[in-house]
Amino acid sequence: MFSLTGKKVWVAGHRGMVGSALIRRLASEACTVVTAERAQVDLISQEATHRFVADEQPQVVIIAAAKVGGIAANARYPVDFLYHNLMIQSNIMEASHKYNVQKLLFLGSSCIYPKFAPQPITEDALLTGSLEPTNEWYAIAKIAGIKLAQAYRIQHGRDFISAMPTNLYGPCDNFDLETSHVMPALIRKIHEAKQNGSPNVTVWGTGTPRREFMHVDDCADALIHVLHHYSELEHINIGTNQDIAISELAHMIADIVGFRGAIVHDHSKPDGTPRKLMSSERLRHLGWEPRVSLKQGINHTYRWYLDQSQQAPNDHDG
Repeated sequence: MFSLTGKKVWVAGHRGMVGSALIRRLASEACTVVTAERAQVDLISQEATHRFVADEQPQVVIIAAAKVGGIAANARYPVDFLYHNLMIQSNIMEASHKYNVQKLLFLGSSCIYPKFAPQPITEDALLTGSLEPTNEWYAIAKIAGIKLAQAYRIQHGRDFISAMPTNLYGPCDNFDLETSHVMPALIRKIHEAKQNGSPNVTVWGTGTPRREFMHVDDCADALIHVLHHYSELEHINIGTNQDIAISELAHMIADIVGFRGAIVHDHSKPDGTPRKLMSSERLRHLGWEPRVSLKQGINHTYRWYLDQSQQAPNDHDG
């Protein structure tokens, strides 16, 4: 078991959804948490990143910093999703190697897997088929991050590991309809339809694709468990082992929000991968199980969104 007691832990990307959940979770560990504001450290800059690590000397690094977004954002900003993510993860890993970080955890995404991977997706499905074209820029960057962590482990003996969370949602999610993922987008659209008295809500695609969703606090708890108990070359999946059809998800959100109108599907919009359920058996064998049900998690997230909307009535982007 790797202990965090007395360690200095740098959470890169601490203001994001996953990063902020990790900060909450690390409060119960006997460690010192280090963070860096964007204005303080430009992670795309190698010089700035190395200077920060040299000054702070963290013993543990968690790479939760990334450029993220949904289908529309990936199509519009391919350079940002590929170049920015490649630079961020490469700079942090090289600095962590140079300044002798004891353990590093790199966070990827379930989109690294082939579009038509056998379900549920096991870790060894990586690079066995073509990617989903609607988010390949992000996926390629994350695959490179996994391989880079493995390379440092092989060539330099570094305890660098990678974890692949499934689709996450929760407090601090991105509710901007232009760049958000499906869960926050549906919550916002259905909430605004209720507020405006709209007779229906339009959902992209056919509604038949199935997706796995995990509350971000569950993810953070699983990641700390992995830090304690995992040290292998291969990446490890972080998920719930359960999925749901997008149409069913939309109706669940409508019920929680209190929207009584119709859910209409726009078949001209892309569905993305038909199904994406990861196998988390390796994580289960480490002794970890999820605690937050999907309905509980959506309730919690919707309450957070309402709180943010009341604090900033003209800004619903979370």
